[in-house]
Amino acid sequence: MSKLSPVIALLLTPLLLAACDAIDEEDISPLRVRSVAVALGMTGDPTTERELPSITDPKAQLGMKLFYSKALGLDQDTACVSCHHPVLGGGDRLSLPIGVDAENPDLLGPGRFHTSTAPNWDGGPTVARNAPSTFHAGLWDSAMTADGRIESLDKFPNFNGDPGDFGLGIVTPDSLIDEFGNRLVDPNAGSNLPTALARFPVTSVEDMRGFDFLTLVTNDDVRNELAARLATYEGWRAEFAAVYGDDVISYARIAEALGEYVRSQVFVNSPWKTFMLGDDNAISEAARRGALLFMLPTRVDGASCVTCHRGDKFSDELFHVLGMPQIGRGKGDGDTGTDDFGRYRVTSDDLTLYAFRTPSLLNVTETGPWSHAGAYTTLEAVIRHHLNPQAAVDNYDFNQLESSIVASGQTDDMRINTQKALDKLATNRAIGVFSAPLLELTDEQIGYLLEFLKTLTDPCTQDRACLAPWIPDETVADPDGLRLNAVDANLNPL
Repeated sequence: MSKLSPVIALLLTPLLLAACDAIDEEDISPLRVRSVAVALGMTGDPTTERELPSITDPKAQLGMKLFYSKALGLDQDTACVSCHHPVLGGGDRLSLPIGVDAENPDLLGPGRFHTSTAPNWDGGPTVARNAPSTFHAGLWDSAMTADGRIESLDKFPNFNGDPGDFGLGIVTPDSLIDEFGNRLVDPNAGSNLPTALARFPVTSVEDMRGFDFLTLVTNDDVRNELAARLATYEGWRAEFAAVYGDDVISYARIAEALGEYVRSQVFVNSPWKTFMLGDDNAISEAARRGALLFMLPTRVDGASCVTCHRGDKFSDELFHVLGMPQIGRGKGDGDTGTDDFGRYRVTSDDLTLYAFRTPSLLNVTETGPWSHAGAYTTLEAVIRHHLNPQAAVDNYDFNQLESSIVASGQTDDMRINTQKALDKLATNRAIGVFSAPLLELTDEQIGYLLEFLKTLTDPCTQDRACLAPWIPDETVADPDGLRLNAVDANLNPL
């Protein structure tokens, strides 16, 4: 982290200066905005030169049926969609998820609560980190999850945002560790990051596994149990035979199909893409001002957001310390046991303590709450945190959270835990580790940034009818009768 980020910054600087110095500083024309974006290697289309499946592909269709089936929860009360519904931005619209043991397993999003008769009940959510959006999962090259525990050694984004391929492989929590402490390639990870990730939520007791089935010791024990369960259903055997040519059900095939469904969730037809393709009227003047603020360096009164949120997917896929508020149960770290050490949990490298992966900003208006623990419920609050993290935490408004998080005591250690992350951020700055700059922006400028961020959202993600192909209806086979029929807090279908 400390080596790569300054290199990126150095590479960006000459291109940005060329784009800035050649044009009057007051110029906010479409031509100038595009020129700066092109100088930064942006095209507006993050799918360029990528092979991504269509939702109509047979494996993606099989994956959708699996994604919605509670048969993949050992207690049969959760499905992948419990925390990742397309109508909810590919997440659950909660700061922190309720995985297993929900009062109403089919109720998703706000209003989903942990039942008081369940193990480890405290009145609040059960999962330690915010549910990441499945949207654009197929665009990640280097790492998935906030701490990068699912990581590709093959692909690292180069300056233009394109992946390199070195034929190495993917490391996961199942990876063996060599004598030097390095994670070795997981031979069962599959061919892409979403497939590798699909092997792990089912093994987490809070997410999908549940607290029973104690005879299942290893992760593979859990996966094999689930594959064997599906094999008892004639409907599933027929589904797998139609896709694979035989009715053998293995978890490797389950993970591959789930991965293809998630990789098909490509929603990139945004106003920004239309603008970059040449339509001057696709975004407003305020959004153009915001785009320049976002892209330009601080030396010419920009905000340098693009240093971390770079390329067409608006992420460097690296890990940075921002001191975002630590709420929830945490990962068992620190003196409090409610802290989350972030990337350090994977690397044991002090430079990565409290560092989390840069999220993509594609469809960002639909993927809140934001931060690794979902501590912010407005994008404006996220921006203001970046400007002055210490002040943001000192003035944090707990009223923005779901009441159950506060009432359960899951915010009691927030200031103790988060101050340690803020102190780490201050130390990083002092020793020259790249960090987000402290900035002063006016309310008007923050408004411009928000207008720009809105242009990164594909309208399809806001339209239930447009999202319908990714949501099984009564015409889609239900192989086990365990499909999660999602409803909201008013029991209306999602």
